[in-house]
Amino acid sequence: MADLIVKAAVKEALSDKNVASDFYDALDEEVEELLEDAARRAEANGRKTVQPRDL
Repeated sequence: MADLIVKAAVKEALSDKNVASDFYDALDEEVEELLEDAARRAEANGRKTVQPRDL
């Protein structure tokens, strides 16, 4: 899957912290899992539309 996060946005959100280079890959994996789980919940509820409640 393509990168799901924007590194510049992460850096901006954590502007007062240093960010390790491998943090971005780990964060991207977490986001991918979150999206997959949300899609499964939507499908389990008979919907094609993923909604905030699926998170």
